[in-house]
Amino acid sequence: GFSDKFCTDGKFRDDLRNSMREDIFDSTPAYENLPEKARKILLLPDSSLQGSWTCRDETLRMKKLTEVLKHHLGEQSPTGDEFMEAIGSLCGSEPSYHWIDIVGVMNRRIPHSWHQDTGRSRGGDTKTVLLGFPKEDNYSGVGVFSHAVKLKYEKVSSKEHALDDPVVYSGLKIDDEYIVRPQFEQGKEIVMFRDVD
Repeated sequence: GFSDKFCTDGKFRDDLRNSMREDIFDSTPAYENLPEKARKILLLPDSSLQGSWTCRDETLRMKKLTEVLKHHLGEQSPTGDEFMEAIGSLCGSEPSYHWIDIVGVMNRRIPHSWHQDTGRSRGGDTKTVLLGFPKEDNYSGVGVFSHAVKLKYEKVSSKEHALDDPVVYSGLKIDDEYIVRPQFEQGKEIVMFRDVD
């Protein structure tokens, strides 16, 4: 099935990720007037990219992703739009529709701040959903997903805080015993959590 193919076939993972990035880029209004040189830079595999995952139009949005799924999984595979909506449906009843492909920075120290993505969980069930892309086949371990801290009490941002801005805790030190490092392995390709927990 999908899990086995995803975890054992690096070419499939690369094609899946690259096609998602291209389809999102090509259908995001903020990117439509950028020159081709900017497009190439933003679509480099080591560049982070963001947009929206929603695919509710009548016409197929995720065309390249559809081709990749059919090529690797066969004609019975979902369309790219169905794939994105299936993962997106895990976000809960009032999702933000925000999609981001975050790329870790290798061989360079960058400043770190603990943060909440939004500090909200609209509808009480809205979650952040992460689909992990390991660098190697048959990977089992940490480092694919962002590290997190499980809060003792729900922490909701103030009503004045902009809805989709992160809540940053600069300089906050967390003892290692409280840091959660999600494990990636076959059958655990997705991590979900409420941003307020």
